[in-house]
Amino acid sequence: MSQINKENVETLKVAWTYEAEDWGQMQMNPIVVDSILYGVTAALRVVALHSGTGEELWQFGDSVKVWHSTSRGVSYWSKGEDQRILCTRGAYLYALDALTGKPIASFGENGRIDLRSGMDESAQNKFVISNTPGTVFKDLIVMPLRVSEGVGAAPGDIMAFNIITGKLEWSFYTIPRPGEFGHETWEDSTAYKSPLVGAANNWAGMAVDKKAEIIYVPTGSAAPDFYGGVRLGQNLFSNSLLALNANTGERLWHFQFTHHDIWDRDPPAPPNLLMVERDGEKIPAVAQVTKQGYVFVFNRLTGEPLFDIEEMPFPKSKLEGEETWPTQPIPKSPKPFARLSQELTEANISPFAENKEELLDVFASADKRLYAPPNIAPVLLLPGYDGAAEWGGASVDPEEGILYVNSNEMAWMLGVIENNEEAYDGPLGESIYQKYCVTCHQPDRKGNVGSGYPSLLDLQLRKEKNEVSQIITNGKGMMTGFPQLTKEEMDALLLFLFDEEIKHTVVDERSENSETEEKYKHAGYTKFLDSNGLPAIDPPWGTMHAIDLNTGDYKWSISFGNTPELGEKGIGTGTENYGGAVVTENGLLFIAATKDGFFRAFDKENGTLLWEYELPAPAFATPAMYEFNGKQYIAIACGGEKLGTKKGNKIIAFALP
Repeated sequence: MSQINKENVETLKVAWTYEAEDWGQMQMNPIVVDSILYGVTAALRVVALHSGTGEELWQFGDSVKVWHSTSRGVSYWSKGEDQRILCTRGAYLYALDALTGKPIASFGENGRIDLRSGMDESAQNKFVISNTPGTVFKDLIVMPLRVSEGVGAAPGDIMAFNIITGKLEWSFYTIPRPGEFGHETWEDSTAYKSPLVGAANNWAGMAVDKKAEIIYVPTGSAAPDFYGGVRLGQNLFSNSLLALNANTGERLWHFQFTHHDIWDRDPPAPPNLLMVERDGEKIPAVAQVTKQGYVFVFNRLTGEPLFDIEEMPFPKSKLEGEETWPTQPIPKSPKPFARLSQELTEANISPFAENKEELLDVFASADKRLYAPPNIAPVLLLPGYDGAAEWGGASVDPEEGILYVNSNEMAWMLGVIENNEEAYDGPLGESIYQKYCVTCHQPDRKGNVGSGYPSLLDLQLRKEKNEVSQIITNGKGMMTGFPQLTKEEMDALLLFLFDEEIKHTVVDERSENSETEEKYKHAGYTKFLDSNGLPAIDPPWGTMHAIDLNTGDYKWSISFGNTPELGEKGIGTGTENYGGAVVTENGLLFIAATKDGFFRAFDKENGTLLWEYELPAPAFATPAMYEFNGKQYIAIACGGEKLGTKKGNKIIAFALP
């Protein structure tokens, strides 16, 4: 596909527009098979569209029940005349006929399986969903999982299911069991079955080398996230890149990016497969971008690092019961593609901030050391919780060895508080709120709107109880659900949220779900912002980079996105960005992703902006490029909503006139 090039890209026009029934975040990357484009709407309805016109061919999804999760797309598989779309809703994986959208009755039970069916009984009532498409290899689909990040999370087993039958074919236990490699890296030998410990899951997606029959799986942090006193040790295989035999799940090699993670430094995106050159020889490589702003590059067959990695010492924790791992791996090259907290000085406080003295006081009091462990006193986390790299991931020129990655430059404040749940003696609903909700929505229920956590005050004026109950159970966006709540607990929590709980009624007996052994818990997600809600550090607030992985050198780096509320002063500030890029063989890089809501094309050789189009709502998603009837198209989902932007409901395809 080479019709769209540097000379004519500026003439791109809207070819067709599809309007979905649902409004809000559409993080999905469409896929196109023959003449059909497949995507997922904001309420998890799967739609099949004619790729040349945008006409809806079929739709799959409950038209009554509203889902509040997000989906990054679907998977496709075929064998002969049998063509299937694999998609998820809640804990269920569905197999649909790709031409009709009807469930395949012979798959699992009437076309679906419960992802928890492959897990131990202890996980059957826990929060387990998937918002990232599974990776297809032969007749298998290997599923990414989202689980809770707190005490009692489900384990992050890597599971491969048979696409024809729905049966579990193999599992890899990311929290190793007795006799398995890595079991000794958990100080508690029973961690694999602990009611407190879980996760180490793959949620970001995977990559597969079909020729070598190896699947590459990045895993997240172990739970609970920010206090590791209940999971002492190095904690394999959390925060790792696993190279597994795609047929059997057998471990071939691994590398751990963060030992005993207490910063939520899970790899945020699938790895990239490419060829790199060393001493005139082409080497099959796998590159993993990280939240920390590092790129780790390995020989994908052997696991040998292609750039030196040094285990460096970092600070010890001062929290009772916590034992930080003494070292962390730092690649010597390429250099980080985002600023690090330890590099900031007072001169890096935003020149646009009106409350500069207040910000300087916060900055001075915060621990800015790299890998500074969570503490009662604040830690400045840069790159932040969402990273430098995020779930949009990187793109590559696979034969040229060039990696393209967009990056966030948003600082957050990290802290923990003492866990005094046992001393809390209030009504049951308020107690449940204190346990599960207060970290994000604050004790006063005012939330933290600037950081993306809405107020729950006057909730009764905005939502019905059944909708709130569904959100609590199933989750919304990146909020995990709480299906483990009993009916009594749910009813009590709803009474509290809707200001109907009788305050003087104290429930003495708590369910066993309220038990915990955490000495500390996360103090909440708070961005380091100025009084106008803009980043408190100086620009750029979003960047884009081209990195030559043959040498480790940068080809170019640019600010990515603008801040319209700053007027002319804001030109070139960069913005927060979520979503990936498409790189073409004839020199273009297409990406939306930015908060300012533009779809852009850059010259991939030097980062020069060649074209931009203001979308009806920001597209926090990755585009798809395809061809139909000899014409080249590029399509993207514009759902907005994230970062407080306006909601959208459109999928838009562009083509040359």
